[in-house]
Amino acid sequence: MWYFRRRMWWVFLLIGCSMPNTLVQAEMYVAGQVGVTLPQSLSNVEVSDPSIGLPSGSTFSNLDLQNSVMYGAKLGYYFESLKWLGVETEVFNTTPHVKQQPITVTVPGSPSFTINPAGSYLRVLTWAPINLVVRYQMGKFEPYAGVGMGIFFSRLKDAGSNDSTSSTSVGLNTQVGLRYRVTNNVALFGEWKFNHARLGFDATPNAFTNADATYNAHHLVFGVGYHF
Repeated sequence: MWYFRRRMWWVFLLIGCSMPNTLVQAEMYVAGQVGVTLPQSLSNVEVSDPSIGLPSGSTFSNLDLQNSVMYGAKLGYYFESLKWLGVETEVFNTTPHVKQQPITVTVPGSPSFTINPAGSYLRVLTWAPINLVVRYQMGKFEPYAGVGMGIFFSRLKDAGSNDSTSSTSVGLNTQVGLRYRVTNNVALFGEWKFNHARLGFDATPNAFTNADATYNAHHLVFGVGYHF
């Protein structure tokens, strides 16, 4: 019996050593990301400031935004029991400034008119507390997709003064990407993100009216991740 058990231990040891060490286990990862933001125009711009003749219901025409560099980081985890499913948190910053442009102002009960103010500096910091992420493993390649809530911390600053106004809004954060495993631990990835939110800014004494606008932005991202 002792001899039999000893032989069985050797069998188990040989089986364990012969199993491929490239099997993907449950894993945590950190990654840095950098790319370009391709924003759509701020749309459905509703403004109000009775002190300058803009009652509730007044609107601006769409406001064109500039393309911008974006950068950020992410932290994620794929579950051991469901290796195709993970959760992720990420944060990234971008500056899609408002261009100088003619703006059509529409006031209820009055003819529309056009103004041409200077542009404004816009910064948007996006934090996605939890993205649900799914992946499909094909050797070194891993296509993936994710969706979650985004919290958008945005700030408008007047180009001609120090006036600024801020907004904190909840919206949508999505992503589709392809990851390439250089090694078991190091991966490169390319990703497309889409953000949607309704931004709301308060009036300032010298520069801004109360304004609400729809923010939609596409991001093309590249990054490097380390998988533990």
